[in-house]
Amino acid sequence: MYEWWYHITARFPLLAKGGPVMLPIILCSSLVVAITIERFWTLLIRVKKILPPGLFDEFKSLLEKGEFEKAKWITERSNTSLGRILHTGMQNQNAPRDVLKESLEEAGRKEASRMNRYIPLLATLASVSTLLGLLGTVTGMIRLFGVISAQGPGNPSALASGIAEALLTTAAGLIIAIPTRLIYHYFQARVHFLAGELEEKATEFLTMASKSFTKEQEQGTSK
Repeated sequence: MYEWWYHITARFPLLAKGGPVMLPIILCSSLVVAITIERFWTLLIRVKKILPPGLFDEFKSLLEKGEFEKAKWITERSNTSLGRILHTGMQNQNAPRDVLKESLEEAGRKEASRMNRYIPLLATLASVSTLLGLLGTVTGMIRLFGVISAQGPGNPSALASGIAEALLTTAAGLIIAIPTRLIYHYFQARVHFLAGELEEKATEFLTMASKSFTKEQEQGTSK
């Protein structure tokens, strides 16, 4: 059943020296790598799917020309975070300002949640990796004292094995936890920046829509 583990430890003796706790530590590191690649791809490489260049300028130009249907169409067609927020606004453009503002905020929260997907898990994995390292330290020390109790302090090889297990798991846990914590904070900052950009565009649209709504009211009153 565990033949695959023996093959791995045969190639990487440090894993065997670290004891069974090394297995969940390796699992944590694999998850960290997978999440990092996925979020890097989403938040940096494919950032155009969040903030497409030129979309807001084109959208704003169409609103100023009074081409509201075309403006609504390009936001729906874009299939981006900014496009979805603006499309929500266009669907509620004739609503009172408070209703429009709430709809934009709700759309913004949904997009922020999408951008933040999996990122909290990085913080959890950093903490778990550290705790697993400490667990390995404890199990290594238990093994060490077991050897001393059974054979006495005169077996340096057995003592070294217990000490190695204690230190290797601690080191492995920290090697994973430290960069994971840094990656977590970087992605948090990235999401905060992108969310701020989306909020800025939504606020500008809200101002434009409010002016348009006020103008329509004034025209209706004058009639």
